[in-house]
Amino acid sequence: MSRTFSILKPDATRRNLTGKINAVIEEAGLRIVAQKRVKLSTAQAEAFYGVHKERPFFGELVGQMTAEPVVVQVLEADDAVPKYREVMGATNPEQAAEGTIRKLFALSIGENSVHGSDSDENAAIEIAQFFTDAEIVG
Repeated sequence: MSRTFSILKPDATRRNLTGKINAVIEEAGLRIVAQKRVKLSTAQAEAFYGVHKERPFFGELVGQMTAEPVVVQVLEADDAVPKYREVMGATNPEQAAEGTIRKLFALSIGENSVHGSDSDENAAIEIAQFFTDAEIVG
């Protein structure tokens, strides 16, 4: 078993899609072992997306992620990172496979409903930014 990190983004929480997205996650065989709804501060969003700091969309990304609450999660499965990335679908919802979260729910490339870790190493870092070991109860 391994773990990955997930964020249900503001465009999803604003449209009350948490339950529907969680159903897709669970039906794909990923187990939600920690979950909480939070409102990111600007500092939290800037730290989380720091890898994109020099990109032209950084300010817009931080603004979107702090506009409304998000749901942060820890997911568990065999090969959790690649499994969840497959379940999420391509960043561009027009290119996402049928049945993926982004194909089903994303509004655009920018409002693509979910974030998922891109490696086991980043999953561990991202999980630690939002959860203590005691909060992960898988």
